Amino acid sequence: MRRLARFIKFYGGTIIILFASFCMYEVATDLCGWLDPILFPGFSRIWPTVTGSSPQLFECFLSSMGLLIPGYFIAALAGIILGVVIALSPRFHKNLKPIIFALSPIPPSMLTPYLIAVLPTFYISSVAVIFIGCFWPFLNGTISGILLIDQKYLDNSKVLELSGIQMLTNVILPAASPMILAGAGTALNFAFILLTVAEMFATNSGLGYYIQYYADFSDYARVLGGLLVTIFVFVSIMIGFDAFKRRVLFWTLNEHH
Repeated sequence: MRRLARFIKFYGGTIIILFASFCMYEVATDLCGWLDPILFPGFSRIWPTVTGSSPQLFECFLSSMGLLIPGYFIAALAGIILGVVIALSPRFHKNLKPIIFALSPIPPSMLTPYLIAVLPTFYISSVAVIFIGCFWPFLNGTISGILLIDQKYLDNSKVLELSGIQMLTNVILPAASPMILAGAGTALNFAFILLTVAEMFATNSGLGYYIQYYADFSDYARVLGGLLVTIFVFVSIMIGFDAFKRRVLFWTLNEHH
């Protein structure tokens, strides 16, 4: 109950805004009919499609997570490792910085047709799209975080005679963690967008595919139902990530207080 109370206190304003938005939509659709009933079906039509399609939506959810999780975490591993190597090597950083600036702004969605043609399966190409989009925020966040470490931390570590792995795990990564996790949050937002793009073009399952499939048949009740489920999934993941971030960066919260 205490955790629920904290959740309501923290997100109380958001809950009120969402509730008001749902009420306004219900008034504009089912109650007053101000909006086109075909393009904007009311909740009296949306909720039955969600409950009736719940097995299919659950399968789509599992399919989406099967793309999102490997693409995101492989990008995290690669981005953080490569970011550490580049940031700790002035020569690497000097030579690779222009290349990173040139490649990172390229939208991964533009590469989707090429990846589909080159890679052996639609699944791998979909994971690759998510990987590319998530890789750059992790890489840039890691590099920036390490380069911005306060010199006093490095000086103190030298006094304690830390070096190598001890230096990396006890000083460098913890000190750079705010920027790394900021990049992780950006990467998660990109992952959601690219997941939907990948599912619309390169898969025959997933939440994005579900929405696109029923949009082709103008079944907007299922489209909006799938959209609401997708939003719920993404918001739940982001709330979990924010809780994880606050737990990892508890020491920064104490500094602010």
